[in-house]
This record gives sequence, C-alpha cells and structure tokens, in this order.
Amino acid sequence: MIKNIKAQNALTKSSDGILSKLHRDFPQCFTNEGNFDIEKFKSFIATDVNVMHEGYNLDFLGKNYANLIACTETETVIQPDAAHNAQPENRDSQNIYISGDNLDALKHLLKSYNGSVKCIYIDPPYNTGSDGFVYADKFSFTANDLQVKLGVSEEKAAHILDLTRRGSASHSAWLTFMAPRLLLARDLLTDDGVIFISIDDNEQANLKLLCDSIFREENFCGQLIIQTATDNNTTQINTEHEYMLCYANNAALVKKWSRKSEAAQKIIEEYQKLKIKEKNTEDIQQKLRIWIKENKLELDLKQVAHYNNVDEYGVYSSSTNSSNPHPGGYMFDIVHPITGGICPKPENGWRWPETTFWEHANANQVDWGKDHTTQPHIKQRIETASDALRSIIYEDNRASTKLVNSLFNGKKVFDNPKPLNVLNRILDFATENDDIVIDFFSGSATTAHAIMQLNAENNGNRRFIAVQLPEDLDESLKRSKSEAKKTIQNAIEVCDEIGKPHTLDYVGYERIRRAAAKIKADLEIEISDMEKQLDTNEKKLGQKNKQRELFDGENPLTQEIETLKSKIESKRNALKYTDFGFKHYTLQDVSQNTLDKIEKFDPNDVFTDNDILQQFGRETVLETWLVRDGYGFGAKAAELKLAGYTAYHCGSHIYFIDEGFDENAMIALIDRYHSDTAFNPQNIVLFGYSFDLPQTEDLKRNLKTLEDSAKNLKINFEIRY
Repeated sequence: MIKNIKAQNALTKSSDGILSKLHRDFPQCFTNEGNFDIEKFKSFIATDVNVMHEGYNLDFLGKNYANLIACTETETVIQPDAAHNAQPENRDSQNIYISGDNLDALKHLLKSYNGSVKCIYIDPPYNTGSDGFVYADKFSFTANDLQVKLGVSEEKAAHILDLTRRGSASHSAWLTFMAPRLLLARDLLTDDGVIFISIDDNEQANLKLLCDSIFREENFCGQLIIQTATDNNTTQINTEHEYMLCYANNAALVKKWSRKSEAAQKIIEEYQKLKIKEKNTEDIQQKLRIWIKENKLELDLKQVAHYNNVDEYGVYSSSTNSSNPHPGGYMFDIVHPITGGICPKPENGWRWPETTFWEHANANQVDWGKDHTTQPHIKQRIETASDALRSIIYEDNRASTKLVNSLFNGKKVFDNPKPLNVLNRILDFATENDDIVIDFFSGSATTAHAIMQLNAENNGNRRFIAVQLPEDLDESLKRSKSEAKKTIQNAIEVCDEIGKPHTLDYVGYERIRRAAAKIKADLEIEISDMEKQLDTNEKKLGQKNKQRELFDGENPLTQEIETLKSKIESKRNALKYTDFGFKHYTLQDVSQNTLDKIEKFDPNDVFTDNDILQQFGRETVLETWLVRDGYGFGAKAAELKLAGYTAYHCGSHIYFIDEGFDENAMIALIDRYHSDTAFNPQNIVLFGYSFDLPQTEDLKRNLKTLEDSAKNLKINFEIRY
C-alpha cells in the first residue's frame, strides 16, 4: 500500500511517465534490460513521420521537475465520509466531492477514470499577486535526488529546490504548479473530451504556450472572452473581461457544438399566447413583431430577432439569402405563382437545387414577393433555430455573487464565484446527458451547481467530480484585510452552522447541498404554477365547448394544454430522477506515527500488526484499493462471508483486510470457487500487516490448486504494504 508506493516513488525519474507510455505502445523498442532503443524506434516511424530537428517550445525552470511530480504516485489514502455518504440522498449518488490536494486527487482518479471524462473545467489561481498564490511543495527531495532524477547540474538542482520551497509566485513557479496537473488532466479526457480553463492577463500567454505543449497546438478549440463588470481600479485600460481557453484531447473527434435556441423558444411561447387571443394571422404577426421589438436587445444577442413572420403553420424567418454565397450556384427559372413572370436570378445562382425549392413551394414553405420583381425565400422555421457557442459572452459577475449569497441568507461567503449561467451554457454545448465532468479547482462549487441545474433542465444524467483543497480559513482570516476579512468570517460561520472544520472545502460542500435544495424547490414551484395554469385552461376550454364556439382549425387552448401537460411531466421526471446528492471523500496523508510503524514492520515476521489497520481504518483501505483497481469512487464491494471471516468482493477482486483468516476460512474460500460456477475472481489482494508469513504462503499454495481445477483459474496474488 503506502510502503510500496514510497519505495516506488524513490526510484521514479522525470522521464518515467513518457517511457511507460512508449513501453505500452512500442514494447518491441525496449531491450530485455528495459532500455529504450531510440534507433529502433526511429526505424518504425521513418517512412511515416517527418522528424524535425528545429522548433520551439515553452521552457521554464521547473519544467523537468513538474514532469517528475506528475510521474510520482500519491502517498495519500481515501477516507470516505461514512455518515454523509449513508444519507438517503447520497447513498446511490454518482456525484463525487473530494477534499484534498488536487494533484493527489488526479493521481487517484486516473486509476479509475483514465479516458472517461468528457469535460474538465478549472478556475486555477491567476497569479495576480493578490490572489494568495504561492508555490507550496510538500515533496522532500534533496539536491542530489534532483540531480539523479532530472539529470541536471548541482546548481540547477539547487535553483529548483529554492523555487519549490521559498513560496515563490513567479511565472516559473506558477507553470511548475500547473504543468503536472494539466498533464494528468489530459489523460483523464475521453478521445473527444475537452478542457476549459479560466485565466486572466497575468498568465494567459504562458497558459496558452503550456497547453500547446501538453494538448498540442492543433487541439486548440478557441478562446472565450467573458465580459464582466467594469474594473473600477483601472490604470490605462479598463479591464472588463477575462479568458477561458478550450483544448480538446483530439479536436478532429469533437462534434460540432450546437443546441436548441432558448431565445427562439421564448418567441414560440409568445406566439402561442397570441394565438389564443387572436384569430387573424396578420394580427398575431403584428403583435408578435411589437413584442420582439420590445425584447430586441436580448433576442438580437441570441440572433433570433429575425424570426418575426407568422403563417398558418407558425413562426418563420424569410430573411435568409436566396443567393449562393459563392459563384457556381444553381441556375434555373422560378415562375412567380401570381404574376407568371420569372423572378430575378441571383448573380451567383440560387443556393438550393431546383427540386429542393419546388418541394418547399408545394408545401407552402416559400415566402413569395408581391410580384415577380422580387426573389422568393424558403421559409426558415423557428423550430430549427439553433444556438452556437460564441467567443464573447457577457455576464455581470455581480449577479453571480448575489445568486450565491442568496443561498447563504444574503451573506457573502466566496470572493468572485464563477457565473452559474456561463458554466451552464458551456457544459450544455460541450457535454451530453451521461457524461462525467471534473472540476479540480472547485472553489465555490459552481461547476457542481451548474451540472445539477443543467440535469434538472433537460433530464440529464451528467455526473460531477469536484476537488477542493481544505484551505485553512482561520489562517486566511489572520492574513486578510477589509472586505475579504468579512467574507472569510461569514464562511467560518457557515462551517460552525453545519458542525464542520473551518476549511474552504466545507463551504463548497455546503453550497452544493443548498443549491440542490433550491433547484428542487424551484422545480416544485414551477410544477405547481403550471398545474394551476393547466387547470385554468381546461376550465376555459370547457366553457368554450359549452358555448359551442367554433374555431378555424385546432383550438389553440387544446394545443397549450397538451404543451403544459408535457412540460409538467418533464419537470416531474427531473424532480424524481435528477441526482441531487454527492458522496464525499477526504484525501489523508499518512501520519508519521503510522509511517514509523510501517517502517518497523517486517513482512517475514510471524506476527501481524492490527494497530496499523486501526490507524488506517478498514473503510479507508477498501476505498483506496477500489479506486486503485479501477472501480471508481463509491464502488460497492460485497461482503464475502467465509466461515466467520469477512472478505470483500468487487468485480474480479477479493480483498482480505482484517486479521483472523484461518484454515476454516481457507476451506470456505476454495469451496466457493469449486461450487459456484459464477464465482471467478482472479485477483486476491491482502493487507500485508494483517497476515503473517505462514498464512500468506498457505493461501498462495491453496489458490495454486485452482489452476488444475475444472475452472483452470490462474490467480493473481498480491500483498500490499
């Protein structure tokens, strides 16, 4: 376990990560001694790849050190929050909230979620000089260690150690901090996965070069500009925006992002209201145009204000150009249906084939001019209107702060929380209903909130994994000034209210809980309001039917009633099926007392040490192993009863953690293999401190007999220390 990992880390070098990937994909390029044959590798790629000897890349003091940090295994264990996770709303939740260093969290996550995450959003420290960022390193390398592991001079090793230990906020320190996290994050992404990273001018240029290096320049999807409130502390230029960089794991595999236009839906809803009141199509169109003009700013921003025509089929736009945008369009005569004259051809020809045009014309889907002197247009129905993710997004961050404050009785507990609407919009474009989204700089937990909100809006099943460092709020309070002091004090009061430690992760934890409660309450209010409207409409319809009032075509009230019923059902499903819970885990460093006991333990001894298990905790050992072996956070291991001894079974693994495994348990285990045709776990894992040498040898020997059984099972036997 931890002892094995510490021993492995002592041997790790900065090139190990790259070499392990090369060994996986090109094993034939390694000698029997494990050395990489570069000339053999070149021979494999010689005919397909143009090997460059010139180029440029981002270089900084801690670059090789960052690669080394990314290669080392985490020495933390995963402690489940048993009481929280057992609550009804959390018991079956697939959402995960992790308290701990995100570097450790990413290393744990890679064991179970490698290549499984569709979208990552992070809001890292901006290194503004006032955001509190300093590089804090917990690794205990010596200068000699770095000389060996990085292959650098004694002088450079000393410079790197100085960078990592003096609390630097330099550009090199920030890049050294970010690089290993982005290297690990890349491996979490699906082939078509994307990452969004918020940043401002302080490190935007460096972040772009770093991401070009890690994700490759051709996978740069674009840069969003988030326009926020005006900076009142200006120098020469009022800064009114920050950035969000987007990279794909493989841009060629990312689908074109598009979604149904919400603004278009508002026009449709207004049209349906007018249709109930007005019977004449021209009157409906006139009043709809007035409404669109009154809301033109919002609708123009969403590029749907041109949907302002009405016919018997609904709302449409006739503003689409008939002309082909490039020379070589379709050349054919279009005869006006009333005058019989030929309509003027566009210079580049029509943009649609003749058959397509007449199909639309025969279906009354062409907007003809008053005579043949004007060009006809195919009607573009508002139902087809789509929205694109545009590079400039306006969002007044004061509104976001107010929204979060409302969850905490009007008190400000976070500085500059990310805008919920912006993240909701981005995640709607970049993810689908069953995707996993990770935010490993969770902060105010806006990403988690946005995922729950988005799922509630479209009956999705997206899952979030959020990671937040347990920043000490009491220490932050001592260092803070003026308004920031009040914000931190409010956050501490929240922790006191819920009986949790004074750390930032628990403020984010509580934001998720309160956001979930608000989303549920809002859904219930929406359902109630729609049910009242449905009741009113049904009564109106009943009265009109009594009066035998005649309508041209379908009664608009009937259509609205059906729409309301559909919406009510959708909202009820959202209330019923949206995952509003989350499981909580804390990443714990192993105490020095436990490390001392581990060091003294002799695996060849005939004695066990149950005290080590007690210090770790059975649940912690099991959770850490389940994640390590690829089953994910919150995986359920079934108790395996073996003649009074309890082991734990999940997938292809059986975990033996407790002391007390005896001959009767052995017999029960082997019998289970022989008698149960469906029972075939091939991996046996032992907590080494609970088993003495005779027990492990006896277990190995008995499991070996399964190779000669009818099942012909070869068992992988592992002892973890």
